[in-house]
Amino acid sequence: MIDDLDAGILRLFTAEPRIGVLEASRRLGVARGTVQARLDRLMASGVIRSLAPSVDPSALGFRVTAFATLEIRQGARDRVAAHLARIPEVLEVHTITGPGDLLCRIVARDNDDLQRVIDDLVGDADIVRTSTLIALTTVVGPRVLPLVDAAARNS
Repeated sequence: MIDDLDAGILRLFTAEPRIGVLEASRRLGVARGTVQARLDRLMASGVIRSLAPSVDPSALGFRVTAFATLEIRQGARDRVAAHLARIPEVLEVHTITGPGDLLCRIVARDNDDLQRVIDDLVGDADIVRTSTLIALTTVVGPRVLPLVDAAARNS
């Protein structure tokens, strides 16, 4: 569980990832060692998964986002996952319930490039069927801070 201080640290480092522990401690009104210990604990527990920069695919020229549902042969998940991991435009893959086995978030430079990515995607014989949806706009982007705040309130 996280508390209000953890939530404050997460909010601050999310808003200003280059802030540094000393400045964070000054703004939060706690000792530098406290902030560092909290960051270490949050990382060790997996709450903070990475300190890597957040990269926007559209800024790299990949302006089309799509979601593909894949139906795969039984027992082929690991092979298909390895195939998908080799395609750079496949950003995420989740196992799902419902009319499909895997849900992929993919990006492409334009619609023609999306066709190339889909062709690469279905190039595995263990993928039986696909269905693709193109995202027109992102109304709510990837976010976790509201969840952080809710977790801190409920602790």
